[in-house]
Amino acid sequence: MEPLYDLATYTGSVYPNDTVIAWSVMIVIYPYITGLVAGAFTVSSLYHVFGMERFKPVAQFALLTALCFMLFVPVPLLLHLGQPQRAMNAVLTPHWTSAMAAFGYFAAFYMVLLTLEVWFMFRPHFVRQAQQTTGLAQTLWRGLSLGSNDLSEKAMRYDHKWMFALAVAGIPGAHGLHGYVGFIFGSLKSREWWSSDLMPVVFLFSAVISGVALLIVLYVLSCWLRKVKIDLACMKGLAYVLWGFMMFTLVLEGLEFSNIVYKAREGIEVIMEYVMGPLVVPFFVVQFGIGAVTPIAVISYLIWRGTTGRALITGVTASAALVLLSVLMMRWNVVIGGQEIAKSGQGLVHYQMHIWGREGLLATIAVVAAPLILLAGLVKLLPPWHDNAPASLHSGTA
Repeated sequence: MEPLYDLATYTGSVYPNDTVIAWSVMIVIYPYITGLVAGAFTVSSLYHVFGMERFKPVAQFALLTALCFMLFVPVPLLLHLGQPQRAMNAVLTPHWTSAMAAFGYFAAFYMVLLTLEVWFMFRPHFVRQAQQTTGLAQTLWRGLSLGSNDLSEKAMRYDHKWMFALAVAGIPGAHGLHGYVGFIFGSLKSREWWSSDLMPVVFLFSAVISGVALLIVLYVLSCWLRKVKIDLACMKGLAYVLWGFMMFTLVLEGLEFSNIVYKAREGIEVIMEYVMGPLVVPFFVVQFGIGAVTPIAVISYLIWRGTTGRALITGVTASAALVLLSVLMMRWNVVIGGQEIAKSGQGLVHYQMHIWGREGLLATIAVVAAPLILLAGLVKLLPPWHDNAPASLHSGTA
């Protein structure tokens, strides 16, 4: 049987157990996917809870996106585990001081909540399909509607009340889901690169911008494939949300790094050697320069000039793609970077990602692509576009 981990190369004085990079690329992808869930749900809530009409074209699509990615959140963890069949033990026989055990219940709660909201949102579609089809298809649609075929005004008001309640409960649910990931890293005192009170907040804000960026890219791509006109008001609204949260995220990430440097605890010399050496390109150039400062500058220019039309769409979409890269690099620099700094404080370890294997590059690409494939199928089955959307739960506009 192949070994679970390979010994990494290193420089300087390193403890023997530090030569094993235990948390690999799958643990990078895990918080990345959960972040996309939180960000997509945020956009959906801006319409369904806060009544911002400009987000109507993507409200249902955002909820489906959150559901598809949430279904695959446990997959990176299961691939990483040596004995994945034991994963349920953390839930069935939990240790109540374990944050991971508590997260199992929290994630299950949010999954149920998200599924219920999607069901209430698409129940009219299930009923109409059951009325328009015959045979096995009709049976399947009736099953999805759970035998409910009432589309009266009273029934729709009842559905909207449930959708609103679930959306409100989902706001702390979605953000708590990802804040937990930052909590896990921030509470690890053994690694200075991780031990920070700002870590949960940084993870949360970066989650929002990654989900919004993903929706921008997918919305533009879907409009191009469907050959329909992009709603510019919606696009500009998404750009404002992305722009605002990006500035907060950039400030928080800068504060977190400055705090590490200012405290100058034991081992700071090796941390600075790492930051000014192997981490220069992935941290300063890619994460901050290309992925954060550049999108903020581009969107700021578009807003300042009042740009509209194709130029707005192109600029915002390109910026969103860079943000997705930035957040991915942030996850990489946190998870892998924290392990490349030896606990001895006297050396550096060098992680080498594999192409094959259950934690290799190809498996990682498959995990990220799987929810997108599922989303493409669900969009065919449950058209989420605003022509099919129910009326807003509020009368307010953006």
